[in-house]
Amino acid sequence: MSGIDIRTQTAADIGSDASVVATVRRVGRRRRTSVCLSLVGVLVVVSVLALMLGDRVIAPGDVLATLVGQGTGGDSFVVLGLRMPRLLLGLMVGTMFGLAGAVFQSLFANPLASPDLIGISQGASAAAVAAILLAGWSGLAVSLSAFAGAVVVATLILLVAGRADAAGDRFVINGIALAFLAQALIGYLLTRSDVRDAQSALVWLVGSIGTVQPADLLVAVVGGGVLVLALVSLSTRLGMLQLGDEAATGLGVRTRSTRLMLLLVAVGLAALATAAAGPVAFVAFVAAPIARRLLGGRGPALVASALVGAVVVSGADLLAQHAITGLQVPVGIVTGIVGAPVLLLLVARSNRSRGTL
Repeated sequence: MSGIDIRTQTAADIGSDASVVATVRRVGRRRRTSVCLSLVGVLVVVSVLALMLGDRVIAPGDVLATLVGQGTGGDSFVVLGLRMPRLLLGLMVGTMFGLAGAVFQSLFANPLASPDLIGISQGASAAAVAAILLAGWSGLAVSLSAFAGAVVVATLILLVAGRADAAGDRFVINGIALAFLAQALIGYLLTRSDVRDAQSALVWLVGSIGTVQPADLLVAVVGGGVLVLALVSLSTRLGMLQLGDEAATGLGVRTRSTRLMLLLVAVGLAALATAAAGPVAFVAFVAAPIARRLLGGRGPALVASALVGAVVVSGADLLAQHAITGLQVPVGIVTGIVGAPVLLLLVARSNRSRGTL
């Protein structure tokens, strides 16, 4: 009789545990949905403001009419020809930086494993500055050089680390060391160049989406779209990797090859974003921590990170254009001013809760 009671109690416990798990998952899904929808709403508001505001203010109804092909010739030129390319580039750059930062930080379980801290962005910057100052290139050629520089630095980090699944701390330290080398090269090139050439290089180094070339936008949209789709196909395996190598292997994941593919995608995203807009400060670093804070979890939070990155860049660009009357500043200055306090706030809250970013 007692044996039957024990088995009955055990079955009841199992049923109770399953119910709790199902409830937790349901609450988590609801929170993710509400957070992502809220971020989409913020993006819509920022996008409408970006298309409305400028030397010529266009009413929201006229913006909508223009977007559906019913606007006047003047409104179409301003909205579709001038403001829409800048908005699209900002959204793509923010999305790519947010995803790149989320993948790096998730793979190495380290909040410092961000492309703008471990040399990826600095490598792109060094190559772009060399293209501007030494070769006299501009436009798409500078973007391609920046992409190549980011890939070269990422390859060097992997070679020094020894393998794609190197410990997060070692990967970060190697990246920071190469970032200093790239920064030293940038400083040397700037000090040896003509003042006017150095000024154009410095504008690129700050990070800007003020001048949008059709070729740059096409490369960012097409290349970014391909990489985002590749990341979507790998997202389930990224979540499994966070369970640990043994658990991931037991679930059928080839850990080394999966890490390498994820790294290649993340490097590509960071390289494309930097090539398109320059090393926009703090976006890749803070997008994923903010997303995880909003979601209340520790997972990759890829969708939320992409949305946060897009909000940060597009919102910062809106402030850069209109916060000071008669003065436009590069978007990287605004993200730096806003990003530093946000980072300090995240660290302070993390220390109080004894958690991690």
